[in-house]
Amino acid sequence: MWLVSQILPVIRLYLVGLKVLLYQLFNKSFALPVFPKQNGRVAIVTGGAKGMGYETARHLTSLGMHVVIAGNCEEEGIAAVKKIQAEKHEGEVDFQYLDLASLSSVRQFVQRFKDRGLPLHVLVNNAGVMLVPERKTEDGFELHFGLNYLGHFLLTNLLLDTLKKSGRPESCARIVTVSSATHYGGVITLEDLQSRSCYCSHGAYSQSKLALVLFTYQLQQRLTSAGFPVTANAADPGMVNTDLYENLCSLAQLAKRPVAWLLFRTPAQGASTAIYAAAAPELEGVGGCYLYNGGRTQSSDASYNEDLQAKLWRQSCALVGLQDEGRRAD
Repeated sequence: MWLVSQILPVIRLYLVGLKVLLYQLFNKSFALPVFPKQNGRVAIVTGGAKGMGYETARHLTSLGMHVVIAGNCEEEGIAAVKKIQAEKHEGEVDFQYLDLASLSSVRQFVQRFKDRGLPLHVLVNNAGVMLVPERKTEDGFELHFGLNYLGHFLLTNLLLDTLKKSGRPESCARIVTVSSATHYGGVITLEDLQSRSCYCSHGAYSQSKLALVLFTYQLQQRLTSAGFPVTANAADPGMVNTDLYENLCSLAQLAKRPVAWLLFRTPAQGASTAIYAAAAPELEGVGGCYLYNGGRTQSSDASYNEDLQAKLWRQSCALVGLQDEGRRAD
């Protein structure tokens, strides 16, 4: 039983990865169209100091948005701000500290942001970790589940009131959550969300990415039923050549190096679908979608399980200390 629980998640993850690489070999990366200017709109991008997050923040700033880069390394964040500012875009960009592995840090970030009196039109939940050895967050959660999912769950819920006030029926506020194709191999174990019975980094990572899709769909249902001008979509970047792969096993690292330049997307290419979700006019008022390579596609069968969505939401509220108001989003 222990051997099966260790091997199956690994097999599922690498099979999904192989399928994505084959797709990327025979299909061009989505090319972003020219979007209308977004002057006056405010965005938060988690993990916006490097990789896909940086490319997302950079592009949204070029559209005229005021972008807040949220990250847990002040030095990297300030450097990213300076690089974007040097390009002299129309928008503004600044950095604000956020550690998604700490619930208190998430709450402090939200309070500091609200104290600035800014509206919020776009929230891009981008930050994440992948395949890290077994570790816990400050609050005792398994790191993948705690940082990738619970941190963003709390952040989004605490910012919902600002998003709702900032959105308009003709110009909705947008929540974009970056998931991954690995969610197709993910399994949600409600009785062991922290992977305490048997830890496998591949299974924990896939679970966290499935949780993000379930969260996105449940959030959209709640927003729609209450009639708020906010949409929530999930974005799949494909396989992108970023620092996330530094925790691959030695054999996988060896196999990746010679093909990364050919098969993997660049961070800018990987960011394109999240940018599309954040700014595309044709997605105005459209939520509850799983977006890949610039288009809508089907996510895993498990992600559409409404009972699982609702149960995960309730458990997540209890874990982060939020009151669950049923299907209401207000």
